[in-house]
Amino acid sequence: MRPLDFARGERLRFAVFGVLAMLAACGGPGGADSLEEAEAQAAASGAEDGRIACALAGSEGFSQNCSIEQSQGSDGTILTIRHPDGGFRRLAIATDGRGVIAADGSETAVVTTLAEGLIEVQLGDARYRLPATVKAAK
Repeated sequence: MRPLDFARGERLRFAVFGVLAMLAACGGPGGADSLEEAEAQAAASGAEDGRIACALAGSEGFSQNCSIEQSQGSDGTILTIRHPDGGFRRLAIATDGRGVIAADGSETAVVTTLAEGLIEVQLGDARYRLPATVKAAK
């Protein structure tokens, strides 16, 4: 696992919900071949139901208890991640190769690729696991 290095020219295209059908199709009989594939399939399955894994301040690990909504605004696609306590974070899907960025606030979103089809976004003291398509620059 390594953070994405945008300075090296890696460009991302995130299709947070578009990859779900593809990942679901990969989960045939026998299940996942690795822990990374299992995590990606779990993230995809949860996001299909509007839930994602998150680790919030004070939590001991990830749990599938945050919800996610996608909306279109004048600035593009916005992801709103809602916490069980009523708090929320907003991410914008960037079209310039940066991946996702904080849609508001002063904290920077740090994106790390965990497995094919799975990223982790850290925003302050919260971490979120999202299904995504990551493609290198041409």
